[in-house]
Amino acid sequence: MTQAIQPIRVMLVDDHALVRMGFRMLLADAQIEVAAEADTGEQACQDYPQVRPDVVVMDLSMPGMGGLEALRRLLAHDPKARVLALSAHEDTIHPRRVLRAGALGYLAKRSAPDALIAAVKAVARGDRYIDANTAQALATAQIEGEANPADLLSEREFSVFIQLARGMTVAQIASTLNLSLSTVGSHLYRVKQKLGATNQAELTWVALRWGLIQV
Repeated sequence: MTQAIQPIRVMLVDDHALVRMGFRMLLADAQIEVAAEADTGEQACQDYPQVRPDVVVMDLSMPGMGGLEALRRLLAHDPKARVLALSAHEDTIHPRRVLRAGALGYLAKRSAPDALIAAVKAVARGDRYIDANTAQALATAQIEGEANPADLLSEREFSVFIQLARGMTVAQIASTLNLSLSTVGSHLYRVKQKLGATNQAELTWVALRWGLIQV
């Protein structure tokens, strides 16, 4: 007797309920099970050990710690976690950062619906997946030697920079990233030095100019 093939189990992590609903319907049409949903990175990290999904579909831009920090924490807890990162950003620094941090896949939200199915299936197999437009942009940036100021930052400095550019205070960043105030202050000092900024407004302008945050 042939054994029934188990469906791929997915955890959807996105702060927009309508987006999650749309993804859930898309995945259901492809016989992919949504085992759990979360609207923050914090909730995803909390629920992951109980759910143990085959794939975590993670939006990068969420309130709180955001998708990149959540990815790091998931992989610290379970190095075998398979994460597909989703982003509406048009830059090349986000895919580079998230893939370097350990995500198996990166999918721009502007991609066609069937790309989500292909990406989830690839990541579930343990294969890397990057949507065609993002892959082309990454290749072009590498060939042309595109310089983004955020490339100068360490992983932790980048996290502090993005949170600050989004309007968070030093105290909020310290709480969200589980760092001391002095540590965040040290990171912030180095970020300003490297990016040639003197205050939070200038850092926000840099992030907006390079498409690292959205208004």
